[in-house]
Amino acid sequence: MKAFFQKYRHALVLLYGLIYMPWFMWLESRANMPYHVIHVRLDDMIPFVEYFIVPYLLWFVYVAAVFVYLFFKSRREFYQYCIFLFTGMTLFLIISTIYPNGHLLRPNSFPRNNIFTLAVQVLYQADTATNIFPSLHVFNSISSHRAVANNPALGKNRLIHGASFVLMVSIILATMFLKQHSVLDVVSGILLGLLMDQLVYRTDYSAVRIGLGRKRGPEKAA
Repeated sequence: MKAFFQKYRHALVLLYGLIYMPWFMWLESRANMPYHVIHVRLDDMIPFVEYFIVPYLLWFVYVAAVFVYLFFKSRREFYQYCIFLFTGMTLFLIISTIYPNGHLLRPNSFPRNNIFTLAVQVLYQADTATNIFPSLHVFNSISSHRAVANNPALGKNRLIHGASFVLMVSIILATMFLKQHSVLDVVSGILLGLLMDQLVYRTDYSAVRIGLGRKRGPEKAA
């Protein structure tokens, strides 16, 4: 048992959920309070397409699958993924707290009645149209794809790498075609994702680690 906990002690990062979930639920409870409406003209030009509910819901599987895979395969990459995810999610909570936001993009009625519109209706009932900036669906999709792309096994597999990229793009598009997010939410989510990608995967911190690990010698006399 001791060996098991020693091997998987990185599971302690899951305690972040004890911070995120209560905070997020509190934000959702403020849905009836005044908020800043996020809207750009391009939002009105994007049609509602209910079929995008499929990649939108696959987001939950996508993020969780990458999380579980890295948890068991690479502790270092798992920590990188968590840093990527949790930093953006925390910034989202802070922004939503000090800048209540939402949109008015959802259609009053659906152009068609089918299983997809039914699923969208359930989504609308479960998720308020508030706390949308930046889009976590967009940001977390980017974080998942970058984790896949930077993994030695997954990133070199053309099928997995390509499928991950297509799913990421589909999820990003779904946030707009389902009227779950404004284009502004999506753009901000992409920019935040690109910033975190630069910090987590594209910046070499080895020189910093070496500098911190080097002992300082006695200072020379003036």
